[in-house]
Amino acid sequence: MPKRKDIKKIMIIGSGPIVIGQACEFDYSGSQACKSLREEGYNIVLVNSNPATIMTDPEMADSTYLEPLTVDVLAKIVEKERPDALLPTLGGQTALNLATFLAKEGVLDKYNVEVIGADIKAIAMAEDRELFKKAMIEIGLTVPDSALAYNFQEGLEIGKQLGFPLVLRPAYTLGGTGGSIAYNIEEFENKLEVALETSPIHEVLLEQSVQGWKEIEFEVMRDATDNVIIVVSMENLDPMGVHTGDSMVAAPAQTLSSREYECLVDVSKRVIRKVGVNGGANIQYAVNPDNGDIAIIEVNPRVSRSSALASKATGFPIARISTKLAVGYTLDEIKNQITGKTTCFAEPTVDYCVFKIPRFTFEKFSGADTTLTTSMKAVGEAMSIGRNFREALQKGIRSLEIGRSGLGSDRKDKWTIEHKFTEEERESIIRKISVPDDERIFYLRYAILANFSIDEIYKHSGVDPWFLSNIKQIVDIEKELHRYNLISVPLELLKKAKKSGFSDRQIAYIFKCNEQEVRQIRTEAKIRAVFKPVDSVSGEFNAEQPYYYSTFEKTDVSFSPKK
Repeated sequence: MPKRKDIKKIMIIGSGPIVIGQACEFDYSGSQACKSLREEGYNIVLVNSNPATIMTDPEMADSTYLEPLTVDVLAKIVEKERPDALLPTLGGQTALNLATFLAKEGVLDKYNVEVIGADIKAIAMAEDRELFKKAMIEIGLTVPDSALAYNFQEGLEIGKQLGFPLVLRPAYTLGGTGGSIAYNIEEFENKLEVALETSPIHEVLLEQSVQGWKEIEFEVMRDATDNVIIVVSMENLDPMGVHTGDSMVAAPAQTLSSREYECLVDVSKRVIRKVGVNGGANIQYAVNPDNGDIAIIEVNPRVSRSSALASKATGFPIARISTKLAVGYTLDEIKNQITGKTTCFAEPTVDYCVFKIPRFTFEKFSGADTTLTTSMKAVGEAMSIGRNFREALQKGIRSLEIGRSGLGSDRKDKWTIEHKFTEEERESIIRKISVPDDERIFYLRYAILANFSIDEIYKHSGVDPWFLSNIKQIVDIEKELHRYNLISVPLELLKKAKKSGFSDRQIAYIFKCNEQEVRQIRTEAKIRAVFKPVDSVSGEFNAEQPYYYSTFEKTDVSFSPKK
C-alpha cells in the first residue's frame, strides 16, 4: 500500500516535561516522527510544552506550538490548524491521554480529525483495564484476577474479595505513577487513596499479584494489511513486582525455553492484531518459572521507553517505522536504512547480548525509600552490548557513572573476596537480596562470596538461576585471578576475564598494579578489543549504516572510516 494521499496535515503531540517515567526517549521518538513525515511531504503541526527538546527545533515541523499540554489548549490549536490527522503514539502516555480526552470532548469529531497509528478504540482497549481484560480473555489469554474500583469503599470490598498481596494500577498514568503493591489491609487503605487520586479518571485496577514470576517484554510491529513482526524480546532480571523502568533488562530474553518463546511470539501476534495498532507496541507478560504458565500484564499501544531500548539494541528504528506505518505504508514497502538492502518485513537478528541498567539518585533525597516497587523511581538508564551476558553486565555497571568499574574488585566493595563472613553478615545479605533496591545486584555477588548456593539465592531473590550462574562465573574468574599477579597470570585466563567484561582497572586492582601495566601486558599478548556491527542482520549483508560495539574476540570487522 502506498502512503495515504487523503491526509495532508498531521498533528503530533509531544510528551511534555522530562519527568521520572518519561524522559528523552520521547524527544527521540518525536524527532524521528517529524523527520519521517517530512520525507513523505506531509505538513507537520507539533505541540509540546518543553522547549528544551530536539523535536521543537524550528526545522522539525512546519508549525510548532510551545504551549501547555491541556485539552483546552489543544482544542484551540486543532481549531486553528485543522489537521487531517492526529498522531498520538510518539508522545508517550501524555499524548495518548490527551488524544483520548480530545475524542471524549468531541473535538476530533467536530473538526473531522482522524487518529492514526492507534485509533481511539485501540487506545481504550489497551488503557482501560476492564476493556483490556475482556479483549485478552476473548483471544484465550490469561489475565490475573482483577476488578476496577472507582471509589474508596468499592476498592475496600474488592480488596477483601481478591486477597493479598494485591497490585494497584491507576488508569492513564505515567511510569506506574500511583501504582503499588499492598501486602495487608492497612497498607491497602493508604495506597488505595493515593491510587484513586493519581488516576485522571479516578479508576484503579486491583489485581492479584504474580510477584516472583519472570517479567518478559516483546516489542512488536503491525501494518495496515495485518503483517506482524517481532522486533526483539526482553527479560527483566528482577521478577514481577518491580517496575520495568527500574529493573535491569537483558535483550534478547535469556531464560525462555524454545516452547515458551514460540508461545509468546504467537501470543504477541494475536495481541497486537486484537488491539489493532498500526505501528509499534510493547507487550508485557508474566511467566511462571515453575510451569511456564503465561499471564499478560499490559500493552502499550505506542512507542515506549522499552521501544527506545529495543531500537538501540537492534538497530531497528521503531519510531521512524511506526510513523511510516501510521500513514499507510506496509512493512515490506519500508527500506531498512541500516542494511540499505532489506525491508522492514525482515525481523532483526540479534547475535549479542544487550543490557539495560537503571540509574538512581537516592543520595540526593535524604530519607528516600530505596525499595523498588511498581512505581518507577529511576532517573535514567545506561545500555551496554557484549558478546555474552557477563560482558554486557559489567559494561553496563561501568556506564552508570557511579564510580564502579564493574561488578566488583574496584575499591568500592563492602566486603573483599578474602572476607570471612559472620552469621550476622550472612543474615544482612539475605535481607538485602530479598527486597529489590538499587544495590541488590552487588549483594547478589556478596551472597556468592558468602558461599550461598544458587538455589538459596534464587529462593530469597527470585532472580532466575541462569542470571545467578553468570554472576557466579564472574566471581569464579575474579577468585582465579587472585591466585596470580600480572607477571604470572596465564594469558588464557586474562583473555577469559576480558571476554567476561573485566576492565583493566579491575584487573589492576586485583594484581595491585596500575591500568597502564595491565594494558601493556595484554596488548603485547595481542589481547585487544575488536569491533562488531549492530546491523539488524548479523552480518548477512554488508550493511550501509551500521554502528559498532567493542568486545574481545579474535576476529574484527572491516569498516570504512566514512561510516
